[in-house]
Amino acid sequence: MQLEEILKEMIENNASDIFIIAGLELAYKKGGQHFRTNSNRLMPADTFDLIRQIYGLARRDFKHFTDNDQHDDDFSFSIPGLGRFRANAFRQRGSAGAVIRIIPFGLPDPVENNIPEEVLSLSRFKKGLVLVTGSAGAGKSTTLACIIDRLNHERSGHIVTMEDPIEYVHRHGTCIVTQREIPTDVATYSEALRSAIRESPDVILLGEMRDQDTMATAVTAAEMSQLIFSTMHTSSASTTVDRIVDSFPSIQQRQIRMQLSLVLRAVISQQLVPTIDGGVTPAFEIMVANTAIRNLIREEKTYQIDSVVASSSKHGMRTMDQSLFDLVKDGKVNRDVALQHAIHPEALQNRLNSVGL
Repeated sequence: MQLEEILKEMIENNASDIFIIAGLELAYKKGGQHFRTNSNRLMPADTFDLIRQIYGLARRDFKHFTDNDQHDDDFSFSIPGLGRFRANAFRQRGSAGAVIRIIPFGLPDPVENNIPEEVLSLSRFKKGLVLVTGSAGAGKSTTLACIIDRLNHERSGHIVTMEDPIEYVHRHGTCIVTQREIPTDVATYSEALRSAIRESPDVILLGEMRDQDTMATAVTAAEMSQLIFSTMHTSSASTTVDRIVDSFPSIQQRQIRMQLSLVLRAVISQQLVPTIDGGVTPAFEIMVANTAIRNLIREEKTYQIDSVVASSSKHGMRTMDQSLFDLVKDGKVNRDVALQHAIHPEALQNRLNSVGL
């Protein structure tokens, strides 16, 4: 079984992810749904051979996987004329497995990916912290790639990205773009961020805020007049603020609340929702920090942020449920699917009923 032929077939089939798991036929994800091919079930020797081929195509030492005490490895690679890929190799039930994410060459088109102007316009900020949040596979990297691309063609400056691994490759536009991969180019996010601050950056893309140290450094960088973009695995603006604050010891939480109230510019929370035509589309919660929200952060009343967002649509904000309502109203998403993805299903159901949807 030749991996390169598999990758080519999956790209032609518009798959987004490929699953190489022992005891299962070769499987893939397309339009948010999982499918299995007609191949024979993969045996442990088959998966081990395919993963060895992944490392060969990536020109990466196979010892990163076989000698890794953590028994998993995350990296990206490209095949000329075919595409870019992100691979995660891991151990499961005593055998080797892998999931490959397909990343087409070039940058994503915000129109094709249904990313609204309210999200893209976050590129207008000159400093502060902008967070894009959501579960794994929610499209956060795609959204950030579109925002960075707009920055790269609408202003001048130095954009520094640090990613694990690099997914989308940005060419130099009106900006200088420096992309560093964790851990290939630099050991950790925290180390990369500290280094970036000394590299005359105007915009910093931090792939993920994973720990207290990285969060503290990111907030400090935002205070130093840099524009910081990053991601977190949270579902809303209010839970994002709470997650950051709760990452610090209680003695430091008042200070971090004060800092966040000053530097936080926006939180975009997103999820991918299956559409009626068999694809997926993003649904967004958009929170832009105004005076009311800054006060709520300072006063430990983050639970009231949702109410401010819901009443601030004229300022470009929207809740997740408002976004889902619009998708149903526009005929893109089935009512039941929207309710499954809603933050407050009963309230959304009542609103849909009120307009006969």
